[in-house]
Amino acid sequence: MIDLQDYGFNASETDIPSGLVPARITQVHRERYQAVCPYGEVDARLKGTYQRQVTDRDDYPAVGDFVLIRYNESGTSLITERLPRRSKFSRSDFSGHAAGYVKTIREQVVAANFDTVFILSSLNQDFNLSRISRYLTLARQSGGTPVIILSKADLCEDCEAQVSATKEMAHDVDVIALSSLTGRGLDRLRPYLQPAATIVCLGMSGVGKSSLLNALAGTALMEVKAIRETDARGRHTTTHRQLFQLPSGVMVIDTPGMREMGLWDADSGISASFADIEVIIARCRFSNCQHNTEPGCAIQAALADQSLPQEQWDSYLAQRREAAFVARRIKPPGHRT
Repeated sequence: MIDLQDYGFNASETDIPSGLVPARITQVHRERYQAVCPYGEVDARLKGTYQRQVTDRDDYPAVGDFVLIRYNESGTSLITERLPRRSKFSRSDFSGHAAGYVKTIREQVVAANFDTVFILSSLNQDFNLSRISRYLTLARQSGGTPVIILSKADLCEDCEAQVSATKEMAHDVDVIALSSLTGRGLDRLRPYLQPAATIVCLGMSGVGKSSLLNALAGTALMEVKAIRETDARGRHTTTHRQLFQLPSGVMVIDTPGMREMGLWDADSGISASFADIEVIIARCRFSNCQHNTEPGCAIQAALADQSLPQEQWDSYLAQRREAAFVARRIKPPGHRT
């Protein structure tokens, strides 16, 4: 028998009806699921009554979700209920760069019930602070603790400038430069690698997620592919989201590389990521200041004396515009298509 508490399940918080057992979703393949339950790994699908009750994509189980199943020892088990989430990482299915008119925008739940979000970006020519900022905004929104990991430090002769710029942007978030090849920085991850805790790993293809997981596991769990020399971008290794347990007992949710990360319900995440900017905005003379030519604009003053970097202000405006755009086009409740 498997103790599901080793997978982060808290039995004291759940009333389990007779005939059902708890399980945790480890993989999702369209309408088919894989899960771990007290009897081991099982294949599962949604019970028909559950499917008929679902009105939003968010209601479907995602990798990391805890569910109740009717266990079938000789076939496919039935998922009867998704249990409440303590955290979730969501993005919109609009990336912010789509062409043409977008009628409705929907939520895509990437992972659920995690404690920590590892945001990976490699220290090569594809290093992009604005992209890290977008990941960070959604990580702050998710309910997990964000950690920024700057990978492939062995390929960067002098990475201090990138590390310093990331720390300045991320404020109180832990920023760790490491190399899975040499082992540099891996010891700084130890506080997050606790038994029964869950980490979700996010980042583009080629940033070194698979190499990091192999280094943490001490074995080749994941296939590693070489990056392209022309632009330092990787080829997809992970093809679907999956949860697995490392020898230390920590759970990791690995995700395919995501170049575009559309914001979803991100207002509080933006406020947390750009708290210093919103403090400056509060000092403007007029409450409806547009931050252009108005007298007494604290933003324009901060840009002029360079206490507020133009890149940071541009990133804030871009995320606020996208969040407002998404909010106007969220599909109405109960809309199935």
